[in-house]
Amino acid sequence: MSTLAGPLAIVDLETTGGDPAFDRITEIAVLQVEGLELRSRWSTLVNPGCSIRADAQALTGITNEMLAAAPRFERLANELLGLLDGRLFVAHNARFDYGFLRRAFERCGRRFQAKTLCTVRLSRRLYPSAPGHDLDSLMARHGIACSARHRALPDALALWEFVRQAAAEHGVEVASVAARQVTATPRLPPHLDPAAIDAIPDAPGVYVFHGEGGAPLYVGKSRTLRSRVLAHFSASLRSASALRLAQEVRHVEWQRTTGELGALLKEAALVKSLGPSYNRQLKPGAGPCGLVFDGTRLRLVAAENIDGEALASLSGLFRSRRAALAALRELADEHRFCLQALGFEKDPRRGACFRHQLGRCAGACAGRENVHLHLARVGAALAKLRTRPWPYPGALGIVETDLEAERTEVHVVDRWCYLGSASSEAEVEELLSARRGRRFDYDHYRILVRHLARRGVRTVRLAA
Repeated sequence: MSTLAGPLAIVDLETTGGDPAFDRITEIAVLQVEGLELRSRWSTLVNPGCSIRADAQALTGITNEMLAAAPRFERLANELLGLLDGRLFVAHNARFDYGFLRRAFERCGRRFQAKTLCTVRLSRRLYPSAPGHDLDSLMARHGIACSARHRALPDALALWEFVRQAAAEHGVEVASVAARQVTATPRLPPHLDPAAIDAIPDAPGVYVFHGEGGAPLYVGKSRTLRSRVLAHFSASLRSASALRLAQEVRHVEWQRTTGELGALLKEAALVKSLGPSYNRQLKPGAGPCGLVFDGTRLRLVAAENIDGEALASLSGLFRSRRAALAALRELADEHRFCLQALGFEKDPRRGACFRHQLGRCAGACAGRENVHLHLARVGAALAKLRTRPWPYPGALGIVETDLEAERTEVHVVDRWCYLGSASSEAEVEELLSARRGRRFDYDHYRILVRHLARRGVRTVRLAA
C-alpha cells in the first residue's frame, strides 16, 4: 500500500515550551486517516503539572486555569497509544511532536516508537520553489482555513487538508514516493540490537561508538541522545565518512548527564582519553599555545607554562602553536605590525624587514613609523584577544539539574581547570583535594567560558 493511502495518524501538540527535557504537553490532537479520508478525530487538553509561561499562553490562548481540571498525560497514555498504533506518524516538524510524545510516554513507563513523516520535508520535496514551508505558508499557498491557529485540533485539520491537496495535485503515487523519500527510517546494522538502541533515553548525555574488538570509533554528545544516535544510521547520510562510520559500528555505549554542560565536558574528556579515529576535533595534541606581549616584545608561551593563573598575562590563547602563529600573522597583516621590531622574527639583514617590502609592515623596522605609536597599536589590537582571567577567589561549582531524573550535579572548576562532576558534598571535597597537578585543558576552558557567560547559570562558591 502506498505511504499516503495507508493508515495515518496526523498529530499536533501544544506545549509549555520548546525543550522536551523540561517542557510539557498542554494539548494533543490525533486525526486517524485512511485512504486520505478522515475516519476519526480526537483531542484533549493535558495538565502539564507546571505553570505555562506568559509567551506560550499568548501564542496558544491556553491558560493555567484551562488546564487545572485537564487529565495528566499518564491517564491518557493507553488511549493515545491505541490511536497511534500501526499508523504512520505525520506531523509538521515531526521531530518536535514525536520527541515530546516519546519523552512523555517514557516518563510514565511506556514505550512508543513509530515511523514518522515530517510534512515540512514533504512540502520541500513536492514544492521546491515555494518561498516557505512552515504551516502558515502552507495554508496561504493552498488556501487552507484554520479556525484557531496554534490550537492542536485546528492545526491538525489544516495539515490533513495540505496532505489531501498535495496528493490531488501530484497524484497519490507521486506524493507517496516523495513521502517515502523523506520518511525518517534509520536502518540499524544487523549486528546492533534494536532494543539496546531503543533503551537510550532522549536526554542529555554522551555516547561512544565502538568497532571490531572494542576499538573506539567516535565520541559524540547531544541533548537528545537516542535521536542523535539514530541519526548516524539515517538513509539521508551524505558523506562517505559518515557512511563508513555507520557500517563499522559494533557496539554503542552511552552515559546520561544532568545537562548540556556536563555532556560537553564529558565529550571533550572522552575524546582525549580514548582517541577515537573518527573525531577530528578535541583530540589530544601538543597542547595550547599562548601569546605574551610585555609592552615591547612579543613571544609564544608553550603548553607546559600555561595554567589557570597564567591566563591573566596572556594576550591570546590558541589550540596549538600552529594556530597561534596563523592568528598572529593574520593580525599583523591586518594592522601592518612589524614582527621583527617586536623581537618575534629575526632577520639577518639590517633595515626594513621582508614583510615591509611586501607592504605588510608599516615600517617600524626602518624608522618609518614611530616606535611608541607602533607599540600602542600592537597593544590595542592584542587586547581584543586577551584571555579571561579566573574571576573568583577560589574554586567554583556550576550547578546543573535534570528535573526529569530528579538529579543535580555540581561541575567543579578551579582556575578554569575542570576537576570533575559531583553529586554529593563528599564527592566535591574529594575532587578539590585531588586538584593539585590537574592540567589546564584548552577545550574545557572554551566550554566553561561560553557557559558562564550565559544568563541564569547557577553557581556555588567552594573553598579557596
